[in-house]
Amino acid sequence: MFEEIKMEIIKYGKLSGDKNYTPGISGNISVRAGDSVVITSTGSANGMLIEDDFSVIDFSGSIIEGAKPSSEKFLHLEFYRQREDINAILHFHSPCLTAFAACGLGLDLPVLPEIIFCFDNIPLAEYALPGSNDLVEKTAKYFSTHDVILMKNHGVIVGGTDLKDAYLKLELCEEYAKTMIFSKILGGARILSDEEVEKIKLLK
Repeated sequence: MFEEIKMEIIKYGKLSGDKNYTPGISGNISVRAGDSVVITSTGSANGMLIEDDFSVIDFSGSIIEGAKPSSEKFLHLEFYRQREDINAILHFHSPCLTAFAACGLGLDLPVLPEIIFCFDNIPLAEYALPGSNDLVEKTAKYFSTHDVILMKNHGVIVGGTDLKDAYLKLELCEEYAKTMIFSKILGGARILSDEEVEKIKLLK
């Protein structure tokens, strides 16, 4: 089972790397595997993963097998604890979403219907040292209600039912962030009214 999961992570890691969603050795990927989690190892490059670039850990964070896990392992574990429907997590520093995080800006204004329909909004968690318990606490406030969360001066974390779902959410949100940047250049996006937002939500 672990080998199949590793190969799938390699596949989506490469795809994400090809799209420049996960530059260099930044970020990490994990997949729930029953009572354990397969997670990329510390210092690995998501776009160039090999079979040795993984750790299998339990829900206390202890290593079952493999290399030293990412320092963000407890962030992943807390997301899984809070959400039984989440089985795959991407924590990346994709350029456009990270630009908003670096500026201390959430993507919380109602602009595009598909974002409102899929996510409601993309909140911003307060800054904390990467890999710290403080980061887990500040980001975990949003896990129960959001699948995509920006982390101030850091990056983004995305949870999905599987890796494909997590990747597609990331792709949609990264392109949305790019659209918002372009819209600022053009004078600013038009904000949808409360009435328009409610009509979108009724489509669910």
